[in-house]
Amino acid sequence: MAVSKVSDCAQRMLDRLEQLGRDPKAILSRLKSLEIETPSWGYADTGTRFGKFHQAAAARSIQEKLDDAGQVHKLTGICPSVAVHVLWDFPHGADAKVTEHARKAGVRIGAMNPNVFQSQCYKYGSFGNRDPEVRRKAVKHCLDSVKLGKDLGSEYLSLWFADGTNYPGQDDIRARKKRFADALKEVHKAMPSNMIMLVEYKPFEPAFYHTDIADWGMACLLARAAGPQARVLVDTGHHYLAQNIEQIVAWLIDENMLGGFHFNDRRYADDDLTMGSIDPYQVFRIFHEIIAAEEERGQTLKIAYMVDQSHNLKPKIEAMIQTVTTAHELFAKALLVDRKKLRSAQAKDDLVEAEETLRAGFFTDTRPLIGYVREQMGIEADALAAHRASGYEARVAKERTEKYGVPTEASFA
Repeated sequence: MAVSKVSDCAQRMLDRLEQLGRDPKAILSRLKSLEIETPSWGYADTGTRFGKFHQAAAARSIQEKLDDAGQVHKLTGICPSVAVHVLWDFPHGADAKVTEHARKAGVRIGAMNPNVFQSQCYKYGSFGNRDPEVRRKAVKHCLDSVKLGKDLGSEYLSLWFADGTNYPGQDDIRARKKRFADALKEVHKAMPSNMIMLVEYKPFEPAFYHTDIADWGMACLLARAAGPQARVLVDTGHHYLAQNIEQIVAWLIDENMLGGFHFNDRRYADDDLTMGSIDPYQVFRIFHEIIAAEEERGQTLKIAYMVDQSHNLKPKIEAMIQTVTTAHELFAKALLVDRKKLRSAQAKDDLVEAEETLRAGFFTDTRPLIGYVREQMGIEADALAAHRASGYEARVAKERTEKYGVPTEASFA
């Protein structure tokens, strides 16, 4: 789509909105201010439980991950921070050289993600483990992550636990709940006043009998037990099929307990697919609940929008650009919903009119609007096309292959 056509289409859309009593400047401002954090692990070679598939352009170091994240931010304009996995990205603690590299790449270090699932000692859990020495190791790692976050200027401590049991009778469920609450309180107490603890939930895998934090209610109770700076993190892939995620989001907003998202998509479970590739209408409905609450309260909610995806088949940067662009477009669709008309239809119990009002927002083509926003931010309207034209992928693939060589089968064992 040519730049002039993008501008013309967007301007016509904005003119129509103004005629309907909407404020185009406010809509543009909100679209420009949206921030979506990308994950360092999304730029590296990952895989399924059965194996990894190498991509020549995949990042191997934290510096290369930051470079790739910088490319995504440069082309989309809304991804200024990078979530990090502490053990994978900062195995020796804070490193001023990494922080400086991030600055040069045009991004900053974002959420701290401790790793309390990889070590052999966590076979029976981390915070929920019966062994006090294992619990102490897990807590210490999270405390170290808090300190690292202080040193790096991170606002978020993002916690996901693989804890649970595989067989009935394996452990005392209530005792594990208490261990979790005690450990979270200790970590919360160490956080600086500007840091938010995000408690994530997942109904199953790798624990198949019971998972210690299996749903949003458990996460909410544990977050409240931890302290006032703890909130719930919603991973859009961590739900049972057909679960109404936007209802969960609405309830958490109403309870002032929604802290953030890990965005991905899924067909069956936690599939880590690019956002909106399976069910974009669901993401739209989630954004609708958020924007409706913001309009009612007259303020932007403090929500950490983060991507959590491992791209095993798609080129990693292209997949990330797809996800970020989709999020931006769906957020715009939710902004365009005529909520005054929607409330009127709801007040009359006009089910068809209410649903059609939502559908009108969803079926609006917001690609020209996002292109226009990008042009106003001084970047190309089509981020994916700009990336492909840049030659970045081929260049780093060549550089990284020359530096590391081509991985053998043993490299992925």
